[in-house]
Amino acid sequence: MSTETTTLTLSPGAVSLAQLRRIHAGGVRLALDEGARAGLLAAQATVQSILDAGAVVYGINTGFGKLAQTVIPPGRLAELQRNLVLSHAVGTGAPLAAGVVRLVLAAKAVSLARGHSGIRPEIVDALLALFNAGVLPRIPAKGSVGASGDLAPLAHLACVLIGEGEAELADGRVVPGAEAMRAIGLEPFVLGPKEGLALLNGTQVSTALALAGLFGAESVFAAGLMAGALSLEAIQGSIKPFDARIHAARGQPGQIAVAGAVRTLLEGSEIIPGHANCGRVQDPYSIRCIPQVMGACLDNLAHASRVLVIEANAASDNPLVFTDTGEVISGGNFHAEPVAFAADIIALAVAEVGAISERRMALLLDSGLSGLPPFLVRDGGVNSGFMIAQVTAAALASENKSLAHPASVDSLPTSANQEDHVSMATFAARRLGDMVDNTAVVVGIEAMAACQGIELKHQLKSSPLMEAEFDAIRAHVGFIEHDRYLAPDVESMRQWALGAQGRAWPAAVTAILPSHA
Repeated sequence: MSTETTTLTLSPGAVSLAQLRRIHAGGVRLALDEGARAGLLAAQATVQSILDAGAVVYGINTGFGKLAQTVIPPGRLAELQRNLVLSHAVGTGAPLAAGVVRLVLAAKAVSLARGHSGIRPEIVDALLALFNAGVLPRIPAKGSVGASGDLAPLAHLACVLIGEGEAELADGRVVPGAEAMRAIGLEPFVLGPKEGLALLNGTQVSTALALAGLFGAESVFAAGLMAGALSLEAIQGSIKPFDARIHAARGQPGQIAVAGAVRTLLEGSEIIPGHANCGRVQDPYSIRCIPQVMGACLDNLAHASRVLVIEANAASDNPLVFTDTGEVISGGNFHAEPVAFAADIIALAVAEVGAISERRMALLLDSGLSGLPPFLVRDGGVNSGFMIAQVTAAALASENKSLAHPASVDSLPTSANQEDHVSMATFAARRLGDMVDNTAVVVGIEAMAACQGIELKHQLKSSPLMEAEFDAIRAHVGFIEHDRYLAPDVESMRQWALGAQGRAWPAAVTAILPSHA
């Protein structure tokens, strides 16, 4: 089997969501589209021409933020940029995960390579060299309000480029920034005019965190859809609410897509026809309204993905260089409000995937509704079965309700009220990791319970696709005949929900996910 690593070519402004997903997952190398170098050089020349003319321009030869009126003499411009990086490296908390840092490196390289930042191409090359060598700057997770960009976390990235801070090598060793640079065959940079500011300004950290949250949300969405189909089979539910005509009559694209996916998943099931004799007129909403609820979640993920892929390609530092007129214009592209809203929307979807899953789990345990043994276990009383597993699911679904509160509605002024409205995008995106993990547990428990219900009730076979999923789950979690230590099973199902057991979801599901389409 070939071990050759795929190289992705980054075309600034045109990096796709599928490429970003691969960057997050790792196992690829990055190269910059050669066509971007002309723009980088032209922007750098524009900055130099401003200095040569003796003009005073914010970010090039002035202080920053509230100190923008302070003019810096030419002999101190390198000191200015270095001090900017060092003074802003005040992050705290655990380091960002490797996949997130990979996205930060790639997105920062893409942003700078748009040709509006005025930096040397060598700095972009260094960012890609770090990525390709598996040398990841240690970036603390906390300390950004999402405007003026992700200043503190990006300062920790920039520190490595100037030989400060820390980075983790491919072998796991954490080394000083200067050693990290030597590991890729470079000496630390002495930053030129505007280069430190260009590295620090931007939304790359909040965008990377939101993208990681989106990819995790896709995984738990897929798992939730599989778990819902298994639960439908376990209670011998009706397939009629998934009829394409119902969903076409409403016209919501996510709802149509989810209903179609469920029909495909259950095609050929021997269990479904039995619903005609089960005595229930209608299934509860958590089963019957899977297309309506999960479809709305899917539409939210699709919208968020569109916002985030734009932002990952954006020139979001400040000021921006426009080489056609020779102007350097100060604005506010570093304000991460689009990312904050996108992250909040993802949070709503993740919370709802878990909320409806927990309700299906509760349905499975209620023998009056499901027709299954109480708590999905024989010899109840002596055995508690899934009783407390559902309590765990309820606890995590409830926790997600609190975490889903929109972060974008908050703001706290910074920089002596110069930065008087901020996005809080970084926290909005960072909390998605916890929410995805919570929902993975919830849908994992549901899927495990649904498999138990199917075995307790049916001798019939489900559809080929669902039988394959059933077998994949049973390869890790066995039938519960008597109470046993369930924590390892719950963890195994969490991993299943995150797609971490090396088995792809059926094409009917992945085809409707934004980053797979």
